[in-house]
Formats: sequence, C-alpha cells, structure tokens
Amino acid sequence: MSESKTADLTSVAMTPRRNSRMGDTLAYWMPKLVLSPTLIIVLVFFYGFILWTGYLSFTNSRMLPSYDFVGWANYVRLFNNERWFVSLRNLAVYSVLFIAICLAIGLSLAILLDQKIRAEGALRTIYLYPMALSFIVTGTVWKWMLNPQVGIEQFVRSLGWETFRFDWLVDPNFSIYTIVVAAVWQSSGFVMALFLAGLRGVDDSIIKAAQIDGASRFMIYTRIIIPSLRPVFFSAFVMLAHIAIKSFDLALALTGGGPGVSSDLPAIFMYQMSFTRNQMGLGAASAMIMLLTVVAILVPYLYSELRTKKHEH
Repeated sequence: MSESKTADLTSVAMTPRRNSRMGDTLAYWMPKLVLSPTLIIVLVFFYGFILWTGYLSFTNSRMLPSYDFVGWANYVRLFNNERWFVSLRNLAVYSVLFIAICLAIGLSLAILLDQKIRAEGALRTIYLYPMALSFIVTGTVWKWMLNPQVGIEQFVRSLGWETFRFDWLVDPNFSIYTIVVAAVWQSSGFVMALFLAGLRGVDDSIIKAAQIDGASRFMIYTRIIIPSLRPVFFSAFVMLAHIAIKSFDLALALTGGGPGVSSDLPAIFMYQMSFTRNQMGLGAASAMIMLLTVVAILVPYLYSELRTKKHEH
C-alpha cells in the first residue's frame, strides 16, 4: 500500500476523534457561554449594588452620591432617629401578625382541601388567585375598600346601620393593621399551597396505622400530621418574614406610611430618606440594616437545609 493511501486512511480514522473532541469541548463551554451574561448581570446589578450601597452608608451622600467617608456617623444618626424606631415598631407588629395569621389561615385551608372535598381545584385556584396580583394592585384595591367615604363603612351605612365605623385607614392607632389585612389576604393562599404539598407528602401508612389503633381524625392531625410539617412551617416562616421585612409597595399604595408616620415601615423610611429627603447616606444605612435582618433569617434556613441534605447522604 502506498504512503499516500496510508495517510488518507489515517486522516479518515482521526476525523471522528477530532469531531468527538470538538463536540466535548463545545458541550463543556456552551452552558458557561449561555449563562455568563446572566451571571455578569447578577454580579454587577445585584451584588455590585449591594456593595455600593454599603459603601454609601459610610459616606456623607445627600441628593447625589458623595464619597466623603464619615465612618459610622449615618448609623449613629439612624438609631437616634425617632421615626426609624417608629418604623421598627410597626414592622414588629406587622411581621408578627402577618406571619401568625398567614400560617394559621394557610394551614386551615390546606387541611380543608386535604379532605378530598368537591371542587377542590376551583377552590385552590380561588385561594391562590390573590398571589397573582401585584402588591401595588392589592394596596390600591384595599385602599378603596377601606376608605370610609366610599368603601366598606359607606356600604354598611347605606344598608341602614348609620353608626357603623370602620375607619382604620385614617386612624393612626389602627392604620398599621390595614396593611396586615391586605397582606394576609394576598399571601395566605401561597402558604396554603405549601402546607397542602406537605400534607400530600405524608406517608399514608402511618395514618392508616393510627386509624386502626382508634385515633380520631383530630388526634391524627394534631399528633402525627402537623408535627411532621415542621420543615414546611420553617420554610413558610422564612418566606413570610422576608416578605414582611421588604414590604414597600403594598404599604406605599395603601397608606403611604400615614396618617403621619403611624404606618411607616423601614422600606418606606429608606425610600423617602434616599429619594425625597436628600439623605442618601442615611437611607443607605437603613437599607443595610434591612439587608442584615434578612440575612439573619436566611442563614439559619440555609444551614438547616444543608444540614438536612448532608444527613440524607
């Protein structure tokens, strides 16, 4: 056989190998090339701006960013600001009621749907529908409903109950509770979905064994099923706490932080200080405190998840 024919045969034999290597290289780099723009955007516009906000909190920024370093002065001013403590107190009231009521209603609705009732799909859709709305829409609708001049109070009075009062929206002592009502209405269906998924994941053999032993349905739920939902409770708590801490659009649309500052929240405080009061450094400091609060909630959750996965392996 001539040398030219041997070379041709060798090149033909090497071609599939080269194609295979090129295919492997392309398969290795293609996902990285596709994901790299998203990764760059996240690094710049998420983590980059977090770092920038953190730096601004240590500067004397007013209407525009300034890079005159002032140390912890903005944090000292923040915790000497009476309005900041009002917003923290409101956040505590709002968070406790919002989380507790959402968990109670969500669990109750999930247990109701777990009874294999008729029209379960329709009811599940109805309960979940509020979550499809934006918080701005929810706040606007509830602002109309709670307005004493055109809302629930006026409707009840038009039915003949002239002394009926439901003016929480304009009452400084109750305005924060209007945000709780609207937020619970929007988020309870989401919590219901979490609990319903947890209930459907409970081992039926355990329930049947309890029924054979004579346990009532109430005892099965209170002593077997609900205690087994601890991971769902924890996940729902973390998600609701995160929603509560960063609540801004709902409160702004519903009360605007008023009357006065009676329903002010840290997110509204941060927005107004940064963009309407020309106190960008102080607003950045409040934003970092909110971020640290969220991190303090998320870190135990992530640690618990990683620990659970480690034990499973």
